[in-house]
Amino acid sequence: MLQGKRVLLIIGGGIAAFKSLDLIRRLKERGCAVTPVLTKAGAEFVTPLSVSALAGVKVHDALFDLTSEAEMGHIELSRSADLVVVAPATADLMAKMAGGLANDLASTLLLATDKRVLIAPAMNVRMWDHPATQRNLATLRGDGVLTVGPNEGDMACGEYGPGRMAEPLEIVAAIGAALAAGPLKGKHILVTSGPTHEPIDPVRYIANRSSGAQGTAIAAALAALGAEVTFVTGPADVPPPQGVRVVRVQTAREMLEAVQAALPADAAVFAAAVADWRVASASASKIKKDGKGLPTLEFAENPDILATVSQMTDGRPGLVVGFAAETDDVIGHATAKRARKGCDWILANDVSPETGIMGGTENAVTLITAEGAEDWPRMGKDEVARRLAQRIADAITVG
Repeated sequence: MLQGKRVLLIIGGGIAAFKSLDLIRRLKERGCAVTPVLTKAGAEFVTPLSVSALAGVKVHDALFDLTSEAEMGHIELSRSADLVVVAPATADLMAKMAGGLANDLASTLLLATDKRVLIAPAMNVRMWDHPATQRNLATLRGDGVLTVGPNEGDMACGEYGPGRMAEPLEIVAAIGAALAAGPLKGKHILVTSGPTHEPIDPVRYIANRSSGAQGTAIAAALAALGAEVTFVTGPADVPPPQGVRVVRVQTAREMLEAVQAALPADAAVFAAAVADWRVASASASKIKKDGKGLPTLEFAENPDILATVSQMTDGRPGLVVGFAAETDDVIGHATAKRARKGCDWILANDVSPETGIMGGTENAVTLITAEGAEDWPRMGKDEVARRLAQRIADAITVG
């Protein structure tokens, strides 16, 4: 997929810059040519010599290189690649990009390029969560800039949370998806997956048996067709796919907020098994067995994410796909659900225990549309995902 492709790699200043050395190696292994640009801050963490040795070409680090600038070298650099990648993308670089600044080579290249840009953000968790960074991120996404990560975990500063740069292989997968010549290239698709966990107290919760395997497979299949995928996932058993933007949530209300934040989208696939109810007032302390009888739990209804998006009057995705996990009268219940929610398609499946589908590796679905019901044979969840992704591509792209 990357053989013969050309990437302009801008290395920002941050401890995550050391990962960019491995990224260069991984890209070169796959036949991709890498032209490195090292910012002044980036050179504080990795040396031009190490970057050049791995890339096999000269490192660019100065805007006013008279030899190159006699031929407008910064313009040539910005447009000769198939993709511009910023890894790590620091808060400073993201702010410059969002503001259209061009006071060094990296920011000038980013302003002058006519190619797609993919950023791998990396910064302290407080910097990532800061409203200014989130505003800049929203601006960049609105401009069509692709993102991969950041991941959540321990940081060099000793804090924990979102802000770790995506791993090199994750970035490679995102680069592959960005350069894919599939039918969904240029389309943004939202996918939800996994269960939600609704707390009873700090150690107990309400959930269901969803593993997240089907939603994960769908997100991967859409990315393989070239889509930019935002993957909103509850606490699933399976890891999220590479090459997609991952948003992790716990509860149904958090999932709805994440979905609304991810819009607009060309299509949305709601594969998550969202809990219908939550405890109205979750206890702040563990509920103890005191011999005085069972505790009383009052329930509240969770927001209906599928119906909320399907019935939007402004910004509704062009195609909304839901799932109906049923144990009896599967087609009847799913057909009624499609009409009630207002979505375009429903994938219905029988999740009775004897089917082994819930949490298993296979699925047997019926695609229900305005035209009727179409039974698909039982097959692996990856194959279900590939078939659905192709149907989505056929529906939302113009031949």
